[in-house]
Amino acid sequence: MNLSYNTEKSKLILSEYGRNVQQLIEYAVVIEDDTKREALVKGIINLMGQMNPAFRNVEDFKHKLWDHLFIISDFKLKAKSPYPVPGREEVQLKAIHIGYPKSKIKYKHYGKNVETLIEKACKMEDPEKKQGFALCIANYMKLVYKNWNEENVNNELIINDLATLSESDLLLSVEDSNLDKLNKPSRLHSKKRPGQSKGYVKKSGRHSTNNRRRQKNRR
Repeated sequence: MNLSYNTEKSKLILSEYGRNVQQLIEYAVVIEDDTKREALVKGIINLMGQMNPAFRNVEDFKHKLWDHLFIISDFKLKAKSPYPVPGREEVQLKAIHIGYPKSKIKYKHYGKNVETLIEKACKMEDPEKKQGFALCIANYMKLVYKNWNEENVNNELIINDLATLSESDLLLSVEDSNLDKLNKPSRLHSKKRPGQSKGYVKKSGRHSTNNRRRQKNRR
């Protein structure tokens, strides 16, 4: 199989998939063995999906991939599609291309990931887990804000932004929320007394009483 790059050989039909995918599809068209052709087509569909991971949540994503497969093949490919094969007359080239999902990010400095986390938190049913997750998100938002602005940011601003982005579903109080606690090491060990060695173990009162009795008997 020769997949040499040649811009004069054929015009790119759907540029978002690139020339290599188009050449793979052109090669699949001329394969006579049904089994080999179906195996290659399956691999091409998977490759096309991996090239557009952001669109997996788009409605009928797989259906669109198969339609694009036949369009790129100039409707010459014979393959067992799980969807109706589109006809040439049904296709309008201006509507072929995958459109990037349009989602307005309210605060661009936080990014889409923060909004995704907030959406997930809002769907949580357990109040305690929801509140804990909201606190984690707020800590992350503060970290992102510092990286973006490189200035000190007060907790009230972060908590207000979280409330706005969650449409008042995730509410934290400034008094009860320490947004820096995730960055501070927890103190698991109790403080040692002055002069107390590392392996010191305090003896119970019972053992101390027994020792005093033994010393008294020896006298």
